[in-house]
Formats: sequence, C-alpha cells, structure tokens
Amino acid sequence: MSHAKPNLPEKICPVCGRPFSWRKKWADCWDEVKYCSERCRKNRTKGRVAE
Repeated sequence: MSHAKPNLPEKICPVCGRPFSWRKKWADCWDEVKYCSERCRKNRTKGRVAE
C-alpha cells in the first residue's frame, strides 16, 4: 500500500498546464526540469497539447 507524500515540491508544466511533483529520478536536476513528460517536452513548440 502506498503512502501520501504531501511535502514534495511541485511545478506547472508550460505545455499542458498541469502540476507535476518532484520525482527521485529528478533529484540531481530538479532546477532544470521544465516539462511533466516526454510528450510535453517533444511538443514544447506546438503550445498546449490537445486533450
């Protein structure tokens, strides 16, 4: 069973506008992380992703 992680930092993805939380794989580069996913990173020049 997983537990809640209420104290993780969050950012807003500039492409989709959704909030995303800190992940362990981003521990060394959190300041450089801008996008919530590979999909948003690849679509960064196209603006908002169609839902």
